[in-house]
Amino acid sequence: MLRHYFISDSLDDLEVFEEQLEAAGISTPQIHVLSLNDAEVEHHSHLHAVKSFMKNDIVHSTERGAVVGLCAFALVLAVAYFAGWTESAAGWMPFIFLAVVLLGFCTWEGGLIGIQEPNHNFARFAQALKDGKHIFFVDLEPSQEAILERVLKLHTQVELAGTGSSTPHWLITLWQKSGLVRHA
Repeated sequence: MLRHYFISDSLDDLEVFEEQLEAAGISTPQIHVLSLNDAEVEHHSHLHAVKSFMKNDIVHSTERGAVVGLCAFALVLAVAYFAGWTESAAGWMPFIFLAVVLLGFCTWEGGLIGIQEPNHNFARFAQALKDGKHIFFVDLEPSQEAILERVLKLHTQVELAGTGSSTPHWLITLWQKSGLVRHA
């Protein structure tokens, strides 16, 4: 899947854009609107706003923390082994425990850092958001690209702002089946 980003200053136009995409077969969990004016987005009942959790970089930073934690995990075990400390009466257990604690701490700390930072996927739109514009994005399968092109021709005020990595297809399918996201 590929994510397509658009910028617009009209939530009314974006609402019509979303309705037309859904009518053409693109599901609601594939479409989102990012705005600094959440109250205004809420007044447009058909727009699917980005959840506040996803506006922060929690997931990405937690993953980065876990990678650092894995490196610390491996380092502790390697140092303990090559220093011969595992040959003591205590054996491997205290070093495995320390390695697990470091892995957990680094992962947790990464998540805490991510709470304070905006989502790295949206950083390039910071100025447009400050200027009062709204970011509309849609995750598409290759077979759905033609639908987007057809509907986009009807919305001349919507400006293409690039592409990026998408929410995994399996997660969108899970959202659809779970009923956690309203359907069109």
